[in-house]
Amino acid sequence: MYELIQTAPRTYYILCPAKMGIWKLNDTDVVLIDSGSDKDAGRKVQKLLDAQGWTLKAILNTHANADHNGGNALLQQRLGAPAFAPGIDAAITSHPILEPAFLYGGYPCKALRNKFLLAQPSDCRPLTAENLPDGLTMLPLPGHFFDMCGFQTADGVWFLADCLSGANIVEKYHVNFIYDVAAYLDTLDKVCALEGKMFIPAHAEPTDDIRPLAKLNRAKVLEITSLLLDLCREPLCFEDVLQRVFQHYQLTIDFNQYVLVGSTIRSYLSYLLDQNALAAEFSDSRLLWRTV
Repeated sequence: MYELIQTAPRTYYILCPAKMGIWKLNDTDVVLIDSGSDKDAGRKVQKLLDAQGWTLKAILNTHANADHNGGNALLQQRLGAPAFAPGIDAAITSHPILEPAFLYGGYPCKALRNKFLLAQPSDCRPLTAENLPDGLTMLPLPGHFFDMCGFQTADGVWFLADCLSGANIVEKYHVNFIYDVAAYLDTLDKVCALEGKMFIPAHAEPTDDIRPLAKLNRAKVLEITSLLLDLCREPLCFEDVLQRVFQHYQLTIDFNQYVLVGSTIRSYLSYLLDQNALAAEFSDSRLLWRTV
């Protein structure tokens, strides 16, 4: 794990739980795409860079989930590299308490203030076309998280962050985190139309054809929307909907899964309400969801 793999003349990725990318600006200077989950990941990245004699010039975070920006703080402390992230994700990276607070919908209890949901704060600036390093193209990939983006290197390699999950993850966990379902489906369409030599999702194997995996992820989204419409043929409050989703997919519930799956199911309910497939009604001081 944390193996450096070259995939094109100036493009590398780091094989780890959430794959990171490296783009060589020249013989000695590099840009890191995402930084891993914590300070230990940061230390391993530094070790790889030192072994190659490379100087880290910038960290580009695709989005503000803790497994993608958790190494920022250590790398900035040791190497002084600036960090950049798109849109609101720059603010969340600088103020990471926003991630578990958003997921929970209130102040996160201690069980939610863990390294999987709460990265160490780092100094992160908004990523714009003006400060994007040479040789990289940024592509908005909304849906999974607020302003998530991907990057294409001049070598024709795409780093696609979390806009797709590997087939093993889709079939094991079923309800993978999505913030905006409509935007996520649009992003899958966008990804299917991309041209490139290699596609590297953070949580799936690199491939030269990303379309089959995009279609698999789309099918799972449509499966979940169908399940929710079936469950809500009788009016249900959110907690009852969530319980039945966990039971249907035989998922294990804990605080992390409660907020990750729970937030995602709320997003599905919002999507179906906006599509006029669900109705929302208040009865006996409860919000009930009902299939139209």
